[in-house]
Amino acid sequence: MEEYFELKKNGTTVQTEIIAGVSSFLATSYIIVVNPNILSQAGMPFAGVLTATVLVSFFSSLMMGFYARNPILVAPGMGLNAFFTFSAVMGMGVAWQVALGAVFWSGVVFLLLSVFNIRTFIVKAIPRTLRYAIAAGIGLFISLIGLANAQFIVSNPSTILGIGPLTPALLTFVFGLLITAVLVTRQVKGAILIGIVLTTLAAYPIGRWWGLDATPLVNWQGLLAAPDFSLLFQLDLLGSLQWAIVPVIFAFVFTDMFDSLSTFVGLAEAANLLDEHGEPRNVKRALATDAVATTLAGLVGSSPGTAYIESAVGIEAGGRTGLTAVVGGLLFLPFLFLAPLLSIVPSIATAPALVLVGVFMVRPITKINWFQLDDAIPAFLAIILIPFTYSITQGIIWGFLSYTFIKIAVGKREDISLSLLVIDAFCVLALIL
Repeated sequence: MEEYFELKKNGTTVQTEIIAGVSSFLATSYIIVVNPNILSQAGMPFAGVLTATVLVSFFSSLMMGFYARNPILVAPGMGLNAFFTFSAVMGMGVAWQVALGAVFWSGVVFLLLSVFNIRTFIVKAIPRTLRYAIAAGIGLFISLIGLANAQFIVSNPSTILGIGPLTPALLTFVFGLLITAVLVTRQVKGAILIGIVLTTLAAYPIGRWWGLDATPLVNWQGLLAAPDFSLLFQLDLLGSLQWAIVPVIFAFVFTDMFDSLSTFVGLAEAANLLDEHGEPRNVKRALATDAVATTLAGLVGSSPGTAYIESAVGIEAGGRTGLTAVVGGLLFLPFLFLAPLLSIVPSIATAPALVLVGVFMVRPITKINWFQLDDAIPAFLAIILIPFTYSITQGIIWGFLSYTFIKIAVGKREDISLSLLVIDAFCVLALIL
C-alpha cells in the first residue's frame, strides 16, 4: 500500500490518509440525501436515485484513488443535478429516461475529449471571465432552488417573486439555514450533513405538536432496506440522440468539464499536488475518471458525476495520495441500505445545503474585472440569466454570444478564437432547435 500510493514520497502516512478520507467524506456526504431529493422532483424514485448516487460516488472515488492516485472524491455534481431536473426534464419537457441517455452520451464525449487531449483546444477557447461567471450563475441558481423548495421564495403575480408566509415549515428552514451557516463558518467537519440532520429533527413536530393543521413533514419509514436498483439501465440511448437533445448533452459536457478542471487546478495549487511541469498531478487520468463517472451515472440512474471541491477538507487534514479517495469512497457503500432512513429527510432540510452551496460557487465572481466592461457585461448576463431564466443552458448561450458580439463591435477581434466561433455556432443552433 505504501509503495503503490507512494506515501513516503508524498510525506504522508496510512493513518493520515485514513483521517483525510473520513474528513472528505463528511464534507461530501450531504450529496447522498440532496441528490435524490433533487432528482426525485423529475419523477424518479428517491430510493433508486439514492442507490445510483452511492454507486457513482463509490466506484468513481475508488477509480480516482487507484487509477488517478489523487486525494479527490467524485460524486454526482451540484448544478449538474439541478440542470438535469429543472432545465432538461421540467423546463424542456425531456423524459428523465432521455435525460439519463444525454448524461451517458455526454460522458462518452467527455471521455473522448480527455483521451485525445481535445479538451485543451476547447479550454483555451473559453474566456476565463465566462468560466467564472457561469460558476457563479449556477451557484445563484442552486440557491434559488433551495429557497423555492423551502417556500421562502414563492411566485407572486404582482412582483413576479415574493417571500412566502411565515409558516412552521418556513421558520424551521430559517433555523436550519442559520445553524448550518454557523457550523460551516466554524469549519465543523460534516457541517452541512449535521445541518440536514438537525433541520430534519426540528421538522418532526410539524403537523404533530405544532401546526396541527399541517401535514407531517417527517414520516418514519424504517431504518434498513435492500438497495433499489430499479433505475439501472433505464436510460433511453436512442431517444437521447435527437437533435433537440444536443443542447442538453452540450451543457452537460461543458459544465462538467470546466467544473472538473477548475476543481483539479484549484486543489492542486492549494495543496501543491503538481507534477514536474507545474501542472495538476495526473490531470489526464483524473479527467478520464470524471468522464467515466458521468457515463456510469447515466447507466445507473443519476445526474453526472464530477470531482468535489469539498475534497479540500481532506487535503487540509493531510491527504496527499489516492488512498484518501479510496477511504472516502468506501464510506459511501453502507448507505446503499439506508434508503428508508434517508427518505424521511424533507425538502426544507436539504434547502439550507442548497443555499450554502450557492455561497461556495459564487466565489469566482471576485476574479472578474468589473471595470473592463467588454468582459463584465457578458459575464453579468451569464450570471443573471442562469437563475432568471431558470436555465443553465440559456445563461451559457447568451454569455458566449454577447461576449463575441461585444468584442468584435469594440475592435477586439484578437480575443475571439476560431474555436470560440465554433462554440458560438453551436449556441445559435441550440437556440434554433
